[in-house]
Amino acid sequence: MSKTMSKTSGESIHLREAAERFGTGDRIADISRFGAGNVNDTFLVASHSHENRSFLLQRINGRVFNMPEWIMQNLRVLSEHVSRRMARTPPAGRRWETARFLETRDLKDFWIDPEGRYWRAMSIIEEANSFESVLDSGHAREVGFAIGFFHALVSDLAPRSLKDTLKGFHVTPLYLRRYREVLAAGRVAPSADIGRCLEFIERRTGLVGVLEDARADGRLPLRIIHGDPKVGNVMIDTGTKRAVSIVDLDTVKPGLVHYDIGDALRSCCNPAGEEAARLDDVRFEPELCRAFLEGYFEAAGDFLARPERELVYEAARLIAFELGLRFFTDFLEGDLYFNVSDRGQNLRRALVQFRLTESIESQVRGLKAIIRESAGE
Repeated sequence: MSKTMSKTSGESIHLREAAERFGTGDRIADISRFGAGNVNDTFLVASHSHENRSFLLQRINGRVFNMPEWIMQNLRVLSEHVSRRMARTPPAGRRWETARFLETRDLKDFWIDPEGRYWRAMSIIEEANSFESVLDSGHAREVGFAIGFFHALVSDLAPRSLKDTLKGFHVTPLYLRRYREVLAAGRVAPSADIGRCLEFIERRTGLVGVLEDARADGRLPLRIIHGDPKVGNVMIDTGTKRAVSIVDLDTVKPGLVHYDIGDALRSCCNPAGEEAARLDDVRFEPELCRAFLEGYFEAAGDFLARPERELVYEAARLIAFELGLRFFTDFLEGDLYFNVSDRGQNLRRALVQFRLTESIESQVRGLKAIIRESAGE
């Protein structure tokens, strides 16, 4: 398993203690920051064991997840359900794994440090990599397969069986309301980039209710969703180049699967990625969209009824806009939600998502045709 790693510095004084709580009794050899997550802090823990045991250690972001015990409860329910489904109907011709959560010495799957922070640890998906942006159409197809397969696995899991760990997550009208509240506080001096964001948002306020309106009138049912199905959360087998796992399950909750599909398309079809250095490089690539949807429908089958499929374009457009709105709002608030490396990062992220939204809008007819063709219509 490979992601960007760097040595820790200035981390919590409880980092090593947390690692030792979940360790197998072997002496800890090294702890390195792992990945590029925007919310939780993740570390790779290695031991001195001759078997070279390693595992991932995470500190749950309490500002984002104010009920972390609900996360672990959801993950227990999900793990049991997926295990039963995999025993009955494993995917043909490929391996599929779910990360296993480790127990502490007192047989708990989490540890609360003296400062009240939640920690948990999980096994590593061996011989697999993840990538922060899509590599090619084959990769896009595998990302689509992974999300479609996940939706198929949880299609018979009742939404009421899971807690809603993030109330209002992906409910775009609520993000717009919060944006207006923050904007009214007037905390940030105007600039050219801020002005572009303000204008962009105001021109599109009419689209924010498209999915929630469909839910209200019965066109979209409530189901179990992943919640954060970006490219970087799909693990790819290093040998076969096929998807073998979908990770970062903290946001699994009841919701609309169109949030997942839209978010995955937003992530998968922009090769420049969320941190694109040049806005001119940001584009929604239609052939990556086609590959993703072919993989999705291969795994999910007729999971979506025709009226639901007709909202896939709107989902991709909405979620790109929504994430830009969230990045911009967080910038205005002082970077309270997303992890950042500098003060302007969330503003730059917002501009990337708004450029992506424009690209989606400019291809509306072609993208709707691709969606119909990929679904076999």
